[in-house]
Amino acid sequence: MANTWELEIAERQRFQFGKNWQRFLLNVGEAQIRDAEASLPKMLDLPSLAGLSFLDIGSGSGIFSLAAMRLGARRVHSFDFDPDSVACARELKGRFYPQEEGWVIERGNALDADYLRGLGQWDVVYSWGVLHHTGSMWQALENVAGNVAKGGYLFISLYNDQGTLSSFWKRVKMFYNRGPVARFLMLLWYVPVFICGSFISDLLHLRNPLRRYLNAGRGMSIVYDWLDWLGGYPFEVAKPADVISFYERRGFVLTRLGAVGGRSACNEFVFRRSPEEEFSDGRKS
Repeated sequence: MANTWELEIAERQRFQFGKNWQRFLLNVGEAQIRDAEASLPKMLDLPSLAGLSFLDIGSGSGIFSLAAMRLGARRVHSFDFDPDSVACARELKGRFYPQEEGWVIERGNALDADYLRGLGQWDVVYSWGVLHHTGSMWQALENVAGNVAKGGYLFISLYNDQGTLSSFWKRVKMFYNRGPVARFLMLLWYVPVFICGSFISDLLHLRNPLRRYLNAGRGMSIVYDWLDWLGGYPFEVAKPADVISFYERRGFVLTRLGAVGGRSACNEFVFRRSPEEEFSDGRKS
């Protein structure tokens, strides 16, 4: 697995998300952690995660694994393909739960079906903004379904399919990852575009333009989010209806959808697995 990651980096086929998260962790604080804590039970429509097990697929900075711990999860397992992201999650654990044996952090690959099978099943499987960066999104969506316990929850988010515009952004991301010169050119062009676009939008909606730079949202500040967006490759997209149909055929029921309409952003899905359905690969609860 390490060789695969290093080869993809060397061949400029993958963005180093972990480097971005390392920069973010330098400034993460209680406000960002509270935001993460608030979003999980809200989307899952649960009062807390007390007594539940939580699998964080593509844990990134680790902030949502930390949130799950603070919300009372009895067991948390965090994994990420990027070793720098794994280091970020371990750093957060060291800050807040250094002796907690119920929180395990390791490297793993959402495309490795045997690895996922070995993790067993969980009450909450969480993967926000991750599976569309694996290089084989639909296979990853198939793999993670088997980790959801009967009656359990699957909370994922995927980039919205905008057709031709999505194809354009894919080419931008490929170019960004070609090397330092390409990154500089992309930042030189797009950061002013992002700033101007955000400023105009805020003025039209009578919002303070400075607030978006002070609000870290889902744990990622807007500046790091720009870097993540420009560099985020591999890159795949999906229409909400296709994702819903995919999981309904596998015994899941959609309980919440956070759709972004026609925007370049992530649609959020919360599915609940039927207490009766079994998967074709034979996994049992």
